[in-house]
Amino acid sequence: MSGEDGCEVEDWDFGPWHQPTMGVELLTGDGARFSAVWGSSFEHYGLELFLQPITAHLVRIGEPGGSAEVDVTDHFRWSSLIDRKLTRADIVWSEDREGGIRLPVAIRLCSKERTVWIAAGRPVDWPPGDVYHLGTDDVMVVFTPEFAAKAGIPVSGVWE
Repeated sequence: MSGEDGCEVEDWDFGPWHQPTMGVELLTGDGARFSAVWGSSFEHYGLELFLQPITAHLVRIGEPGGSAEVDVTDHFRWSSLIDRKLTRADIVWSEDREGGIRLPVAIRLCSKERTVWIAAGRPVDWPPGDVYHLGTDDVMVVFTPEFAAKAGIPVSGVWE
């Protein structure tokens, strides 16, 4: 959040992608909560997925200078995942880096209607331009295969 009082929600909706920055919380039909946040468990920034609410990983949610809480239940980009059964969930691993460290840079969630990628990544420039980096201390959610490819997220090939 930004603004004079630290409570103004920063821009996060960029059409084919959203930038929740710190992470997202996913709620399942049976009440389980998953959190996808950036972290450094692999010695560099990657995406980490936890079977816990996001409050277990972020503090000051909704407080001045903290992270904003934004409900996207009714957002049209998310609607094809809301109340839908996931048909597939995969981890996207980075290519081998110097030193051989591979990072989980994204997860791919698929329903019959849509594929969505949640990734550790961000635009190189602000406002966002045409170049993006994966494996950063930000989270982005990508809604189209075209934008996933632009951001460097593999949209086909081997998934683990």
